[in-house]
Amino acid sequence: MLFINTRPIDRAQALTQCLSQSGFEVLDLPLLELKPRPLTQSLKQLYSQLQHTQCIVVVSPTAVQVGMQYLQQAGILTSQIKHIQWIAVGKKTAEALAEYQISSHVPEVETSEGMLSLPIFNQLQDITQIAFWRGKGGRQFMMQQCTERHIKVLNFVLYERECPQTTLSKFSAWLPHITQAEKPYWNCISSEASWKHWLALTKDHPDVLNDCHYLVLGERLYQLLLDEKNNHQKCFNITKILDLEPNTILQMILQLQRKL
Repeated sequence: MLFINTRPIDRAQALTQCLSQSGFEVLDLPLLELKPRPLTQSLKQLYSQLQHTQCIVVVSPTAVQVGMQYLQQAGILTSQIKHIQWIAVGKKTAEALAEYQISSHVPEVETSEGMLSLPIFNQLQDITQIAFWRGKGGRQFMMQQCTERHIKVLNFVLYERECPQTTLSKFSAWLPHITQAEKPYWNCISSEASWKHWLALTKDHPDVLNDCHYLVLGERLYQLLLDEKNNHQKCFNITKILDLEPNTILQMILQLQRKL
């Protein structure tokens, strides 16, 4: 049983350990590398507007780390933003915020749709301005939804999301082994960016793309892969998951294997 772990390096270890202990062969092949952007003058101007912001949406532990570092460098005191409600995309992000003594709202489903369904968006009728601490290209859907609700969006692009160069060489080196492994291979896709990188990586190897069974986070990402499958005549399998906890992924694979 082969699992291709495409999670970023700093988030892959727990999943690799869980699956390895359960008898899976795991290949760590991260599709995203998060690199902080510099603290520019435009970012400093966004930080200066936080005093008039009701909510901050934080999309990853990296966004917490970079965002809080730049908050200090921008000369904003935490006492100046004590009024703000914080929304974390998931448990790991909430834990990262807790290290700064910040409590946050966490959705049951770790997606944009999950965050938009939080009661806070209905309870706070006076939300006029919301900030997003995110990486380039992330959370476009949620920001659009806020704009349509006439909420001003402060767009903090704190880091880049690139496919690591080492992943390209690893994939080439492991390709003969992957193609000889028992099918299907298992793969967890947690974002649109990682899916696009995977498509680029397997562009010349359609069998690898089609021989994977993809566990995808949330309905919108599920529909994205489904459209790719139907519109481009692919034959891979897709299953939706509601969170990225290692045991959730393990139990879903075991459940699906019993049906094979």
